Amino acid sequence: MGAVFMLMLKNPDAMAKEGALSAKAQLMGMVASWDAYATILTQAIGVGGILLFGFVASWLFGREYSEGTAKDLLALPTSRTRILNAKFCLYLLWCCALALSNLLLGGLISLLLDLPAPTGSGLHAQLWVYGVTSLLTLLLGTPLAVFALWGKSYLAPLGVVALTLVFSQVIASAGWGYYFPWAVPGLYSGAGGEYKAQLDIWSYLILLLMSGAGYLATVTYWKRADQSK
Repeated sequence: MGAVFMLMLKNPDAMAKEGALSAKAQLMGMVASWDAYATILTQAIGVGGILLFGFVASWLFGREYSEGTAKDLLALPTSRTRILNAKFCLYLLWCCALALSNLLLGGLISLLLDLPAPTGSGLHAQLWVYGVTSLLTLLLGTPLAVFALWGKSYLAPLGVVALTLVFSQVIASAGWGYYFPWAVPGLYSGAGGEYKAQLDIWSYLILLLMSGAGYLATVTYWKRADQSK
């Protein structure tokens, strides 16, 4: 979709017949350039990454219960904490791979669209914002793990992801998104416009505390839970 917007901005006359979609691209206030395209990619990670990374966490921590293989995993001569740490490492690798593939595909599309190349300083700034946004987004996957283990499936954490997306939009629109962890990545990416300036040290601290609490809750629950199936 970002590539479609860039194509419309680059060829406004040829794409004028597209109507509402073309008007949407014009109202974004962007020009057909790598900087504008990188901004779209970053906002996609900050907002859509909550859903995409949430799918990864839900599947990694809930699939054993859905497939009936949790008992086999628990029977291994490996501590439960190590098993969870391995899952979190795999979650980290998958999310990083998805974020990197999104960036590389975006770079390839920008070459195909012949967008103006970014300057050295501009490229560094865009990559920094993209990397930080990706990191903030993937940190929010830890609370989903405990819901997957508690619900013994991947449906419960997916429901939580849907709720957090809804609350993120509502709370951010009310002007309090900088204190809601799931809204922070989107605000940092620039999806909230001027609301990004409201982010402060407490915004990132709350997000880190939520991530750490999610990890501790996951480990504590799985070590003490009575595995009945």
